[in-house]
Amino acid sequence: MKTIRDPAHALARELAAIRAEFQVPDGFPPAVLAAAEIVATRAPTNHADWTHRPFVTLDPASATDLDQAFCIEAAGGDLILHYAIADVAWFVDEGGPIDAEAWARGETLYLPDGKAGLYPPVLAEGAASLLPDGPRPAVVFSVRVAPDGAVKLDAATRAVIRSRAKLAYATVRAEDLPADFAELSRRITQAEAERGAARVDPPEQEVSEGPDGALALVFRTRHASEDRNAALSLACNMAVADALIAHETGLFRVMAEPSDHAVRRLRHTARAFGVDWPEQATLTQFERALDPADTRHAALMLAIRRAGNGAGYQPFRAGETPWHAAVAASYAHATAPLRRLADRYVVQAVLAVAHGRSVPGYVSDAFARLPKVMARAGSRAGQVDRAVIDMAEAVMLAGNEGETFAALVTDIGERGASIQLRELPVTARVDASGLTPGDALAVRLTRADPHARQIAFERVS
Repeated sequence: MKTIRDPAHALARELAAIRAEFQVPDGFPPAVLAAAEIVATRAPTNHADWTHRPFVTLDPASATDLDQAFCIEAAGGDLILHYAIADVAWFVDEGGPIDAEAWARGETLYLPDGKAGLYPPVLAEGAASLLPDGPRPAVVFSVRVAPDGAVKLDAATRAVIRSRAKLAYATVRAEDLPADFAELSRRITQAEAERGAARVDPPEQEVSEGPDGALALVFRTRHASEDRNAALSLACNMAVADALIAHETGLFRVMAEPSDHAVRRLRHTARAFGVDWPEQATLTQFERALDPADTRHAALMLAIRRAGNGAGYQPFRAGETPWHAAVAASYAHATAPLRRLADRYVVQAVLAVAHGRSVPGYVSDAFARLPKVMARAGSRAGQVDRAVIDMAEAVMLAGNEGETFAALVTDIGERGASIQLRELPVTARVDASGLTPGDALAVRLTRADPHARQIAFERVS
């Protein structure tokens, strides 16, 4: 959950408590801010001039920390995606105060009422962001996309670019985008389907005011342009991974398949929502058939995301192919250096190998250290997200104590039976006595406390 509609600030106290509990940074130390003000004026001196190329950005309308801009050109039957990535390393001195603070944070933390950035705003939302208000330094990955969706990194170029437009998911028109934008996305998506990838992004949850004035937990509309844009990032990150593997270096995003137990639990969750999952269909086949515009399907997509074994980072290991199960390919994170620490180093490694140079020692050293740092940062981000969702569930249910809900048992564990409400995207636990996964039951809400971020149910039948 990354957005909230709470004009009366009814949740301000609860969100402040979450920030305090998980030590979400509030601003930056003075030394970091002072250093950022200085480097923000640093002019590019080692960059090619690509300002004549028609780059654009595509993001949420409110976004100002713009990591990526793109343009596309045809090359026979192939398409060349020129994917410009914010050149964060140009501004951040290794070992300096900005770098040290970034290592302490790991990634940007998002809450419904704002974010705690990885870098100071003067960089992340100013000098380093690929905004359309002037030239910006970037690293451009030129990715060749074949008709069958196969990708290959042709070049990595440090360049100055000028974005022509800041486009938004909700309002962008086809004519605003490069002519081959939809075709490039189609190729990537088709290749995903053919290799059995299960990369389906669920919609974000948000708290909004319902028709009766009560706050409710709903799903934000996900636009087609958002999915097509994600395909561009995927193509770039796969091409980067292959290039790094070929040079026996790099840092990769890896993830194992969900366990058989998790898949069985998900089948029970599908039953709870009344969504048909054919017995012969795999999880991947089932997930790709889900429609995020359907609230039941959207809730299932979130459940599937949470049921995975969890993605992590892994440096290159000789004789081992790094694998991401959801992507069904080798995959690296290189396209969000303003928001993820690891990407800054991956970008620098690609620049080196693309120009026949050795990867700098400090980059190789970082690859060994980053998995733990990113895991710690990811764990905190997950805890914050879970706390916000717990709060939102309690907000949605508050005032309904004593009401009965239809539910279905999805799992049995040491802490009781996990249940999924049939009509709401809410999970909880009840006493497991006599229950087995798949059982239908009625439960009564006994507690919904937004301040404590807790809900509780008791069995009725």
